[in-house]
Amino acid sequence: MKMKKDLWIGGEYRSASSYMELKNPFNLESLAQIGIASHEDVQAAIAAAEQAQVKMAELPAFERAEILEKVVQFLKDDREECARIIALEAAKPLKAARTEVDRTIMTYTFAAHEARKIHGETVPMDAAPGGQGRLAFTVREPLGVIAAITPFNFPMNLVAHKVGPAIAAGNSVILKPASQTPLSAYKIAEYFHRAGLPAGALNVITGSGRSIGDILMKDERIKMITFTGSPEVGRYIRENSGLKRVTLELGSNSALIVDEGVGLDQVIPRIVNGAFAYQGQVCISIQRIFVHENIFETFVKQFVSETQKLKAGNPLEEDTDISAMITRFDVQRTQSWVDEAVKNGAELRLGGGAEEGIFQPTVLVNVPTTEKISCEEVFAPVVHINTFTEFNEAINLVNDSKYGLQAGIFTNDIHKALQAAKKLEVGGVMINEIPTFRVDQMPYGGVKMSGMGREGIKYAVEEMTELKLISFKTV
Repeated sequence: MKMKKDLWIGGEYRSASSYMELKNPFNLESLAQIGIASHEDVQAAIAAAEQAQVKMAELPAFERAEILEKVVQFLKDDREECARIIALEAAKPLKAARTEVDRTIMTYTFAAHEARKIHGETVPMDAAPGGQGRLAFTVREPLGVIAAITPFNFPMNLVAHKVGPAIAAGNSVILKPASQTPLSAYKIAEYFHRAGLPAGALNVITGSGRSIGDILMKDERIKMITFTGSPEVGRYIRENSGLKRVTLELGSNSALIVDEGVGLDQVIPRIVNGAFAYQGQVCISIQRIFVHENIFETFVKQFVSETQKLKAGNPLEEDTDISAMITRFDVQRTQSWVDEAVKNGAELRLGGGAEEGIFQPTVLVNVPTTEKISCEEVFAPVVHINTFTEFNEAINLVNDSKYGLQAGIFTNDIHKALQAAKKLEVGGVMINEIPTFRVDQMPYGGVKMSGMGREGIKYAVEEMTELKLISFKTV
């Protein structure tokens, strides 16, 4: 599959002055040579997007929707090819990669629907003294050029969550995908080109995130930056983007509460999947589990037993559940965090080591909440299980975090469920569900250091449009 991938600017591939080698995270085999965008390349992409924005703003809603629908069909036709691209560049197990392609199809489908539904509302001006004799209404207009910066863990679907609503709303886009997963982004750019998107309305540039990001942040032609990634980079973007609109989807250490009386046989397989799917490299992976003391040992025993059923190996094999982490550095970092937690009193019940880039699914119990494995985002197949006695204690343990993306609770008590819904300091509360649950039309985003703004196509379209008021004086 080794190839050379140039930059996608102005509706065509453009040679870069230099290239970087892209390797398969599982076996470290070379996949492609990827172009590194220079300052001039980024400027060319911005210019192409600005020029295309004129056409995008004039493109009728039904045409934008039809373009998105054509991309949906291309994805359906090439489902297996797209899944293999994800598996190769991200080491995502093939069955999980197929699920991502299916979600990407749904995300662009929702974007096509929303393109036809963008509207304003009438404003009752005579509700206030002095407003009589006036007719007023609002319209939503595209912002302009949007810079989208995406991570490695969902290289097609998280691109779709930024590109889909941007196109639906009539914007043009400069996409900077993660350095490890550019092939998915280039594939999507080709689909949009085939679908008839105006040249320059979607540009893909690869290379140094810091250098490209700095240019995008400082250029006044960029009207919005939508970013998914680390809190540190998100803070940097927020502080250096001036008056640009910014949407940030950042880190998390998602927590789950398991109350007594819950049927463990039914929920534990779901919880194991939420903890270890795609090697735990999901923003809303379960990292912290708080279990009522009366069922703690039973829960841990069954959880470990279910986790042991997971198969580690080549992501291209049909029965693989766990494969290599995205880099060997992340394996080393995870190992050091686990070792440090054990040294400081945590008990290792399963895993705790790595082999050839694959970190074993790891279960720790009674972890001090001051440990990195608890209070930071591990982004690895590691989960810790601690006890609680009173329900308020569990709520406080979940909230004792600088993050707040999503949290889950399993309980048979409606009062506790409603208490959790009110008191958990997160962007989404999943009742009788894992915090890893997400469907692509729902509002998605966090509080505290988990970010600002919301994704989910309808909500992203609102972020990517400007509200304008039009008022007629009729008498």
